[in-house]
Amino acid sequence: MKNSGKEIGLPLNLDIKKKLSLQSNASKGPPSPKLPFFIGVAGGTASGKTTVCNLINTQLHDQRIVLINQDSFYHSLSDKILQKVNDYNFDHPEAFDTELMLSTMEKLKHGQVVNIPNYDINSRKRVEPPRQVHPADIIVLEGILVLHDSRVRDLLNMKIFVDEDSDIRLARRIQRHTIERGRNIQNVLDQYCRFVKPSFEDFVLPTKKYADIIIPGGGDNDVAIDLIMQNIRTKLGQHDLCKIYPNIFIIFSTFQIKGMHTLIRDVGTTKHDFVFYSDRLIRLVVEHGLGHLPFTEKQVTTPTGSVYSGVVFCSRLCGVSIIRSGESMENALRACCKGIKIGKILIHGHGTNGRQLIYEKLPSDIASRHVLLLDPVLATGNSAIKAISLLLNKGVPESNIIFLNLIASPQGINAVFERFPAIKLVTSEIDATLNENSRVIPGLGEFGDRYFATDD
Repeated sequence: MKNSGKEIGLPLNLDIKKKLSLQSNASKGPPSPKLPFFIGVAGGTASGKTTVCNLINTQLHDQRIVLINQDSFYHSLSDKILQKVNDYNFDHPEAFDTELMLSTMEKLKHGQVVNIPNYDINSRKRVEPPRQVHPADIIVLEGILVLHDSRVRDLLNMKIFVDEDSDIRLARRIQRHTIERGRNIQNVLDQYCRFVKPSFEDFVLPTKKYADIIIPGGGDNDVAIDLIMQNIRTKLGQHDLCKIYPNIFIIFSTFQIKGMHTLIRDVGTTKHDFVFYSDRLIRLVVEHGLGHLPFTEKQVTTPTGSVYSGVVFCSRLCGVSIIRSGESMENALRACCKGIKIGKILIHGHGTNGRQLIYEKLPSDIASRHVLLLDPVLATGNSAIKAISLLLNKGVPESNIIFLNLIASPQGINAVFERFPAIKLVTSEIDATLNENSRVIPGLGEFGDRYFATDD
């Protein structure tokens, strides 16, 4: 399986400030509907595209999925062309009504109901009634040339190319057209040599370079399909801010994690339970954060005498907690990293003077270390900006800072990443907004007070 490494999501050439402005304006009005996730599945005829689409549909049974075949957008042939239909190239881009396909996809993107043409393979014409399609969570567009037009490609969140050996594709095509459609084998071979093979080489194969994921072996490649499903689920779970800032990482949400969030956010949860489940979540965030450290490959010998190829992570590491709530994350870090040094920063607000640095105690060699910055809640981002600025002044490279928290607000994320785009942020959830008192909503209250039992 090969991955081109392209980002999936919002186009990266859009101006970030414009995106943030649009996001800010959207938050003032009613929430906009969730955009569908578009998947394009291309490849040669009989390569296994339909099999891949059906597997996606089956495995994502908990999502609303619509499958659309590019064949539905074939032009209806006139009677004059039908008289010489054997000379018509159905594998050429001009055989498809790409403009109609594009406008249909645009309408689905904006939540509109569409009519998909009902193309009859026998009469080579569109027949009534068309197929009515409602917007869905996932829209899969399948066809030999779905990656050919750049405008269609720009709509796709994930582009897949199903690659199969040409002899296997030909054998499948012969079986499909002779057994299933009753065609003469000689006519099938003649059409393949005159149109299908040249069009594949001229129009289909060149679109392979646009694919995010290439599946060798067609729909029989179970490993590739499983990886694609994981990729799709990851992308579906992404917050919109992850598409703007590539250095935001949200730990994968499960019912167990959602249940822990439910408990620590509940105003009626006891102090003991709040601490217990907060510690569990903090441990998960810390372990996820450690996964973003640089590593080197290393081979070791196991007790069986076998060689295991593994990795060794960066040893030059320290933690820095923002007093006081950040101290709640120190035990989890010590449990994961034996003997780790932990520095402290105290930042406090003084009326109209904003956040002020009151105290700092950091390792003397911090400039040579990767830093895990600890604060369970990112609200306005003012304290985080002050802390990160201090670390930079101490010589810590921006890219060496990994900021760990349990929940974050969009406003805080925007504020931090506008100033420090190279840091990494690991969190377990991004909340909706801040209220007029700059508290995270829905939030979990004053974390430090609840954790250390100093609230009223």
